[in-house]
Order: sequence, then C-alpha cells, then structure tokens
Amino acid sequence: MSSPFITVTELASLLSAAAAPIVLDASCVLHPAKFDGDYRRDSGRPRWLEAHIPGSQHADVPTQFSDGTAALHYTHPTPQAIADELARIGIGETDTVVVYDTTGGLFAARLWYLLRWIGIDVRVLDGGLSTWIAADSPVSIGDEPAAIPVAPWTVSVEHDAWITKDELLNRSESDARPLVCGLPAGSFTGAAPSRYARRGRNPGSVNVSSRELFDSDGTVRDDEFLRAAYAAEGVTGAEEVLLYCGGGISASANALTLVELGVSAVRIYDGSLEEWSAEESLPLELG
Repeated sequence: MSSPFITVTELASLLSAAAAPIVLDASCVLHPAKFDGDYRRDSGRPRWLEAHIPGSQHADVPTQFSDGTAALHYTHPTPQAIADELARIGIGETDTVVVYDTTGGLFAARLWYLLRWIGIDVRVLDGGLSTWIAADSPVSIGDEPAAIPVAPWTVSVEHDAWITKDELLNRSESDARPLVCGLPAGSFTGAAPSRYARRGRNPGSVNVSSRELFDSDGTVRDDEFLRAAYAAEGVTGAEEVLLYCGGGISASANALTLVELGVSAVRIYDGSLEEWSAEESLPLELG
C-alpha cells in the first residue's frame, strides 16, 4: 500500500509533468474553545489569498464538502454530492488530487478522507504549505483563474467510511474493535473547555490525540512513533478501528495516520461529540 502522504519534492516533480495533479488548499481556522459551548470558525480563504501553491484552489470543507442541510457542522455529503462539487471545480473521476492546508493539517486530512471515500486518487502534502515554503518552492499571492468545470460524473467506488450513533449504541460487549478519540487529552478527560454541549468522552474509548502524531512543523511523525502511539492504547490494526472526535475533523487525521501504517479498515463516527453530547440521555465519561 502506497503512502497517503506526498513530499514537497514529489509534488514539485509531478507539477512539472504533463498530467499534473490538481492541488486543493483546505485551510480552515477552528479556534480553541475558551469556555464551554464556544464554537468559532473562520474561512481559510484569506490565508490562501496571502500565499498558496501556484495553480491551487481553496476548497472550503464546511461549505463545499459538508451537508449544509444537516444540523451538525461537518456532516458528510452524499458521495454523489461530493462528485458533483468536484466536477464543478474541474476535477474528474480519474484525476489525481493533492490536498494541504495552512492550519495544522486536520482539514486537509478531512478532505482527503472524503475524497478517498469515493475512490479519488488523493494524497496529503506532508507538512502543508510551510514545508513547501521551507523548500524554497514558489508561491502565488491573490486569486487564481476560476476553475473550468468538467462534465458531471457518477460515483462508482465507495469505501466503508462511517459508523453511526445507533451502531455505537448497539455495539455488543464482545465487539473487539477499538474506539479511538482523536482529541487532545484535556478534551478527552473533560479538563479543558468543550465546544460542545457537555464535556467528556464516549464510554470505553481510548485517546490517541491526532495532533501528537505530527511534528511541530506539521510533518507526520515516523511510522515507529505512530505505531507505538496506537499500540500504547491497545490499537494494533488487527481489528477495524472506529474513530471519533468533536466533529469528524481530528478523527480524519487519525484515519490518515492509520492508513500510513497500512491499516485501511477505519471508520469515523461523523456526528462525534457534537451529536453525542447534545443528547442528555447518552453517557459520557470524565477523568
């Protein structure tokens, strides 16, 4: 299995080829919660306008690649809705896509997960724009020419990608699949303020913070580190891995690192704590 990441050197080489990949900047600013219920988010488009990989487009996950009719912030669209949006911005079923962001890598991971779900050949730029700039690669400022739409196409591939609240509630005690929370430790224990209705974690889950799986420069840590981080919480990849976080974003970065380790059987609880904590009857653990 090839890596879901691509290096700056590899991307630069591909961009000079005849069949260059399409590059999407998925930057989105999700502000840390200062108090319970504090949910603040800004578009990453201004960051893209300030500096971006030449020829790239800004792809706004909250508005372009989430279901705007749903009650939750990042509910995934239908596969066909994703395909229709891709066609609108010039991406066909057989195109290669590279995604990155300038906001920590989580939204790039989310867009990667959505595109992977429908069979798109997609990779994440390791380290995002900062590593691109550190390598003295060219950047553009300001807008780019509008994307030319391609003919609409029909989704022909769907990977298993999601688990629902009801499926989690109905898990049997003999279900050996680990349930992993990708939030920071303070959110997992309930010590830190939560963006959502109540603090805490899903009962029986373990914590592998997605942010700890990347170095300070945004590049993914080596496979030995990743494997040890998951193994410390009993996650070996022998069973399908179930993932959640606050709204399916951090969990996407967990999925990305698991696929890097060769663990392709992963599913995300898309509603995550935003949905779970809103229902007072559903249990949460603290501490």
